[in-house]
Amino acid sequence: MTRSFVEGKNGKAYPKLLIDTGSAYTILSQELLESIGSSPAAAIKRQRIITGSGYEIVPVVSVNNFNCFGRSVKEFSVLGHTLPMGVYVDGLLGMDFLSSFNMEIRTKSGEIVVK
Repeated sequence: MTRSFVEGKNGKAYPKLLIDTGSAYTILSQELLESIGSSPAAAIKRQRIITGSGYEIVPVVSVNNFNCFGRSVKEFSVLGHTLPMGVYVDGLLGMDFLSSFNMEIRTKSGEIVVK
């Protein structure tokens, strides 16, 4: 797990994200996106994803700024989807962000090194 920074049209937040190398997309909860003024209800584009409970079609939302591990992406697209009850994170950090940078995940030491 890691903390990130996300900024929308009307606010900012510091979501707790699960690092998920099996997810192609970064996902933030719809409630969090609403709170920063990046409403999933206003999304023009949708994306089909596979979840533990089957296929779902979720909104694609652009945030003004997304930062994690000291790296920032302006106008970053995320998916708006709330994870199931009992999951104590605000979303998933997917490969769309992770593959944008040269990173090493060191499982033995629990470190992520950004080069």
